[in-house]
Amino acid sequence: MELFTNQVLAGIATGAIYACMALAVVMIYQAIDHLNFAQGEMAMFSTFIAWQLMQWGLGFWPAFLLTLAISFAGGIIIERALFKPLTNAPVLVHVAGFIALFAILNSVAGLTWDFTIKQFPSPFGSSGFLGSQLISTHQAGMIGVVLVLLLLLFVFFRFTRVGLAMRAAASLPESARLVGINTSWMIALGWGMASAIGAIAGMLIAPVVFLEPNMMGGVLLYGFAAAVLGGLTSPFGAVAGGFLVGIFENLVGTYIPGVGNELKLPIALALIIVVLVIKPSGLFGRKIVQRV
Repeated sequence: MELFTNQVLAGIATGAIYACMALAVVMIYQAIDHLNFAQGEMAMFSTFIAWQLMQWGLGFWPAFLLTLAISFAGGIIIERALFKPLTNAPVLVHVAGFIALFAILNSVAGLTWDFTIKQFPSPFGSSGFLGSQLISTHQAGMIGVVLVLLLLLFVFFRFTRVGLAMRAAASLPESARLVGINTSWMIALGWGMASAIGAIAGMLIAPVVFLEPNMMGGVLLYGFAAAVLGGLTSPFGAVAGGFLVGIFENLVGTYIPGVGNELKLPIALALIIVVLVIKPSGLFGRKIVQRV
């Protein structure tokens, strides 16, 4: 029972990272109806920026906040410079753009900071949480940050004019334009928010997996699995899916013989396929109905 409890708690902590990445994926998907395959590399690049700021003498939290601002601005710039001209382009053109962005960010990060592993500090420490050996303070901090982030997003999208305008631009762009909403800039704001959320995921996972240009590859796939499981149209579903994928991954690796760490990632990919076949809209997503 202690082993089961430990694996569930560890899965929840790991799932917090997947939930954060899934949130970023959902933000982009709601804005442009496409999955951003470079979301992990954007998060990695933002984490390197935070690391560099700390190397220059800033404390963790000042570097954290400044990185969020830089990431938000960077997301808007990427959307304006690269993807706004591709608004009416075919899907494969968008996919090519995402792959190109992935390669550019990965290569620039390697060229600038090398491909060597770097230590990234944890703002929460690594001791046992409240004296418990089942979960560390960093793991508890990750869970807390994701839950606070989800609450802030709920308040933003439910009670602010900009949040309501972004929801309208994502669900009914034609009607939103008719009432004076600049849907183009709402999409750009979605990119900026997704980039900032991804940066949070990168800075939270870097103390666990260490910092290097390829650190987010597996995390992005788990984030996709979480977003698909929870529903690509639901931020709450993305967070719930992240926690479920984290728990599922840990329990499978522990209790199914022969799986181990090597087969955890293929199981996440298989989960994506199963969910798409059984319930394409995800557990909490809504079905898209189009009038013809």
